[in-house]
Amino acid sequence: MRTFPPYFKPKFRFMRKSYQFLASSIAVLLISFSAYAQQVTVKGTVRSQASKEVVPAVSVAVKGTSQGTYTNADGQFSISVAKLPVTLIFSSIGYQDQEVNVTSAASISVDLKVNEALGQEVVVAATRTPTRLLESPVTVERLSSTALRNVAAPNFYEAIGNLKGVDVHTASLTFRTITTRGFVSSGNTRLNQLMDGMDNQAPGLNFAVGSMVGPSDLDVESVEVLSGASSALYGSGGMNGTVLINTKNPFKYQGFSYNIKQGMMHVDQKQRAAAPFYDWSFRWAKA
Repeated sequence: MRTFPPYFKPKFRFMRKSYQFLASSIAVLLISFSAYAQQVTVKGTVRSQASKEVVPAVSVAVKGTSQGTYTNADGQFSISVAKLPVTLIFSSIGYQDQEVNVTSAASISVDLKVNEALGQEVVVAATRTPTRLLESPVTVERLSSTALRNVAAPNFYEAIGNLKGVDVHTASLTFRTITTRGFVSSGNTRLNQLMDGMDNQAPGLNFAVGSMVGPSDLDVESVEVLSGASSALYGSGGMNGTVLINTKNPFKYQGFSYNIKQGMMHVDQKQRAAAPFYDWSFRWAKA
């Protein structure tokens, strides 16, 4: 029989506890890997049936659950579900809701039908709550993200001048003033300009200095204009109207996007020779 010196104490009990802890850790890892392996990832792309262009910020929800996601700037989405088959619900402003039954993990392609019904767009300018345009108690002019992307204007602020009853007074190259109902002036102190509900006027001037203190074209989701006294809900400073600039939600519009504009400047060649013009902008959002 083997004997140990008096100063040596066996550590069998400590080693036994270590083995138990190691076995428990391995069991937990195996259970975690097994649960993760049961998750199925469904990917796909959402396009407009009419134009075949990708549709960003489309809500993708798993029917019967609170699980969901949004399409990115390229119209792509990815969502993990517990098992197949599942039913995905696709919804977006300006399009009809669509349900798709997914039975395999293969990539799917969804074509959304354009909603032809008039007045179905959702606005918040009239009552400060989401309201369908057809049910709005006052006249609201709106530029959606699709209209802003396709409008023939150098930037979103100049595109506002294309709305009914809206005039844009150009005081300088970078300073433009929005007016309604014929009250044309440089620096309109009777018009409210709000960006995501925050007053956008320049400190000390008491009026908004165009879009100099505001978002870029890539950050704007929509623009709503209330003409005249119909904007009384936003205070006495808006007797001439109210402009609401709504920016993109980082939870809906994630990832990297860019916008490149180019053209020619100094075409009259009076001050200098004609030269190319470039305007590059980038946006990155992750939430």
